[in-house]
Amino acid sequence: MSSSAVSDPDRSSAPRATYHHGDLRRALLEASLELAREGGPDAVVLREATRRVGVSANAAYRHFADRDALLSATASLAQARGADVISATMADVSRGTTHDARSLARARFRAVGVGYLRFAMNEPGLFRTAFAVPTDLRRSAAPEAAGECGRTPFQLLSDTLDEMLEAGVLPASERPGAELLAWSAVHGLAMLALEGPLRELPPTFVDELAPRLVRMVDLGLGVLSGGDEPGPEGGPVTQPSLDATAPGPGERTHREAGVG
Repeated sequence: MSSSAVSDPDRSSAPRATYHHGDLRRALLEASLELAREGGPDAVVLREATRRVGVSANAAYRHFADRDALLSATASLAQARGADVISATMADVSRGTTHDARSLARARFRAVGVGYLRFAMNEPGLFRTAFAVPTDLRRSAAPEAAGECGRTPFQLLSDTLDEMLEAGVLPASERPGAELLAWSAVHGLAMLALEGPLRELPPTFVDELAPRLVRMVDLGLGVLSGGDEPGPEGGPVTQPSLDATAPGPGERTHREAGVG
């Protein structure tokens, strides 16, 4: 190797030389996800994402045609983070418990709603980006919106409704469109707590209300009597609450998120 090759400044490891076509897109998405976490969808700006990665704006256009394209991809990634929180909440209700399929199906369905609210309260910026960016239901099943479990938030909700149907606790007549009813209820509470009149209430308010809300949705869907949700040794299942620690970096307490 010649000395000129070693000393040539053009061959030094500048930030943009670190990224290739395969991983620059991922780096931009990770930077955009942090922007969303800090300030919601309005904070996702192509120029700022490229600045954080250390590349020129022109380099980003090879992967994202414009800011809307970057925001759309970031919204899908934010939904995937939400799916991780929901699936972890679902796992918590059944870990170490022994109970029948009917009660387990109901407990897992309720855990989806609690996990959704937990994601909203702990990660308000990501939550707004995931579910407030104008789009349609096609993203609800998109692979890029799936969490580590391989399912999107909407698919996790659908799965638990199917489980209740198969377990005989959800009437077949109530199954069509049940996702939209359940989703609307928990999303409404989340937005009231984050941006509406409920944002001034103490953070414990949503903690206490979440299990009651998902129970109301459960009963409102016409769930057939299946007994109380049993837990270990035949005792009742401990319903998930929002004070559990949600997985992933950048989590914030309810007060830091501006609730209360």
